[in-house]
Amino acid sequence: MIVFGIIVGLIVLVVLVVAHELGHAIVARRNGVVVEEFGIGFPPRAWKKKLKNGVLLTLNWLPLGGFVKLQGEHDAANGKGDYGAATFWAKTKILLAGVMVNWVLAAGLLAVVSLFGMPKILPDQFSVASDTVAINSPVRLGDIKEGYPAAEAGFQVGDEINSIAGEPVDTVEDVIDTGTDNRGKTVTVAYTREGVGETKEVTLRDADSEVFGAGLSQERSLRATWSAPIVGVATTAQFTAATIQGVGQLASDFFGGLVGQLTTNEQARSEARERVDRAGDSVAGPVGILGVIFPAASESGVVEVLFLAAIISLTLAVMNVLPIPALDGGRWFVTALFKLFRKPLTKSREEAIHGAGFMALMALIVIITVADVGKIL
Repeated sequence: MIVFGIIVGLIVLVVLVVAHELGHAIVARRNGVVVEEFGIGFPPRAWKKKLKNGVLLTLNWLPLGGFVKLQGEHDAANGKGDYGAATFWAKTKILLAGVMVNWVLAAGLLAVVSLFGMPKILPDQFSVASDTVAINSPVRLGDIKEGYPAAEAGFQVGDEINSIAGEPVDTVEDVIDTGTDNRGKTVTVAYTREGVGETKEVTLRDADSEVFGAGLSQERSLRATWSAPIVGVATTAQFTAATIQGVGQLASDFFGGLVGQLTTNEQARSEARERVDRAGDSVAGPVGILGVIFPAASESGVVEVLFLAAIISLTLAVMNVLPIPALDGGRWFVTALFKLFRKPLTKSREEAIHGAGFMALMALIVIITVADVGKIL
């Protein structure tokens, strides 16, 4: 099953990146730019074929995405069919085409997922009330703390809580509220373990908010029918805003944390280190992404894989629209900046800017990958 998960994970990543590059290629051709090569995977080359439209289609040995090679990719190129000779508006469309493809693909995938049950992640997640069925999985126990009632009563991670003190529980909030109402009391807890229903007498704590002493988890989803396309688009818009906000918070934690560590105040330095650690925990590279897809493909179903694919596709769209050198948004930003100040963007200058950005990006990926491997181990 692990091998199957790896294969599915690689296929998902390749399809999403290839779709992104295909968007660039199609819009480039429609704007008179010659597409020299469209590659699936990265070199070394395994197979090639010249298509009737003149594009060289290649299959490559490294299954980590894909690429498109345009004629005259430098902004200073001015020959017929060169990318550099295209108008600024044409370049904008070409550079942002991949972003739009990933965004639309995410919306389409989320529309399909909503037909089977969209995981509820945001508190105000969009749904059409007249066409929505809420689906809640049983409340399961997670981390169980030693010395607390759950551990002393013999509960295990994965146990499903059915009722407390005779009160049925359908949500995590039900468990918290019922436990709080009965703090300090001995109550009967009905639960299910490996399909078998049982009960235990538990004396809840009265000293603090941890009356039970166990983490609680529950999967919540919203199922739609005719409104699925609307839900797909609206939810993608919501997730886009949340992703941008998350990227902003990540940058704030990371750079603010680095600056904060320069202070001589020990408490401030400790808080700054926590911000940097928090930023590191919230970032994942290729290994981390595949580490999420593998178990989803191995242990879950198609719907879970489609949902993860939609989130990754949306993340690709958001990251590529940011003004990061070497990425689509960065290339557009540099082009726009030089056009605004009416400065010539020479080939050497463009290569220096994006080359430095690419090296920094690769260094960051290496650091994140090492961290991802550490998390997995």
